[in-house]
Amino acid sequence: MAPPYRVAAVVGSLRKQAYSLRAAQALSKLAPDTLKLDIVTLHGLSMYNQDLETDAPPADWTAFRDSIKASDAVLFVTPEYNRSIPGVLKNAIDVGSRPYGKSCFDKKPAGVLSNSPGAIGGFGANHHLRQCLVFLNMPTLQQPEAYVGGIGDAFGEDGALVKDSLREFLQKYIDAFAGFVAQQYK
Repeated sequence: MAPPYRVAAVVGSLRKQAYSLRAAQALSKLAPDTLKLDIVTLHGLSMYNQDLETDAPPADWTAFRDSIKASDAVLFVTPEYNRSIPGVLKNAIDVGSRPYGKSCFDKKPAGVLSNSPGAIGGFGANHHLRQCLVFLNMPTLQQPEAYVGGIGDAFGEDGALVKDSLREFLQKYIDAFAGFVAQQYK
């Protein structure tokens, strides 16, 4: 498989001006030519219910699964809720990983960038998500780890990244992720 690699940048927040969405947009702009980020929001993704897992599952499930299947890699950008991942992101993982044996995530290279206005930077969410990725059979970028703390002042009113130290870190991260994805497809 030759670059550019398509990356589903899954945003783990529903808020219109979410820091996770802004971070995903910044990563998309900073990505090298070997990656093309497609931002995947979770608005309208209905709750997983095994009773609905029929020959004709809900259309929103199929659309989400298809967006992940069309990607070569997945980059999760998530806030932390109560030392864990948001329910909407866990639901997306449940939708995409089923029916059992047909996960759209299987073997896709993954990255995790967690964020928080607080100092810890979503450490709990990052590691909780990584536990899920083990079961999903997704090789995951280990270094650099991406816990973005103090994200509250990183973006201007227009959503543009204004914090130079974060821009430098995001550039380092997306470059490392690009190398990791390429390595997985050698």
